[in-house]
Amino acid sequence: MEDFTRHSGRKFVALLASAAPVPGGGGAAALVGAIGTALGSMVGSLTAGKKKYAQVEEEIRALMKKCETLEEELLDQVAADAKGFAPLAAAYRLAKDVPGRALILEKATKGACEAPLRIMELCCEAIDAVAIFAEKGSALALSDAGCGAAILRAALEAASLNVYINTKALADRAAAEEINLRCGEMLSVYVPKADAIYAKVRDAVM
Repeated sequence: MEDFTRHSGRKFVALLASAAPVPGGGGAAALVGAIGTALGSMVGSLTAGKKKYAQVEEEIRALMKKCETLEEELLDQVAADAKGFAPLAAAYRLAKDVPGRALILEKATKGACEAPLRIMELCCEAIDAVAIFAEKGSALALSDAGCGAAILRAALEAASLNVYINTKALADRAAAEEINLRCGEMLSVYVPKADAIYAKVRDAVM
């Protein structure tokens, strides 16, 4: 599967705007999540090595390392989402009288949920990291932490839609509800957490 993250930003946006099936919403959510996470890392970069923040130096550097891993994983999910969608697109193209079509479609639909679910999990971890950057990082970069939180919230919610559109189509309603529950739990915890970070930063910079 093509690594769309190797393209320029302009080409990536052009591909999103085209009729090409991928990258789509899931890939966009992954890229946006990586950007939001990188803004947290930026706060860390502007904090580490400063005498004023010597007491949190070790924690900040560890968090930067974690965010670097999260950024890479989120970028990897751009291609993973496209790869997960390919079997689903192929299944929909099958003639309706093809033997086993329903089972093929069901399996592909479940597979298409995997990447956006992982994107959501990574965004949640990144929001936790950004919360610490906002609390302990350089005051000069506080707005960047707030931006990161806002962007990660958008990525989290965008990824969830790419799960829900697939679970709606599943014949296995028990599996669908289980997946939906995972999504709902992440949204119920991390949307308010991202909002709280944003509100705190907004109040501090205004």
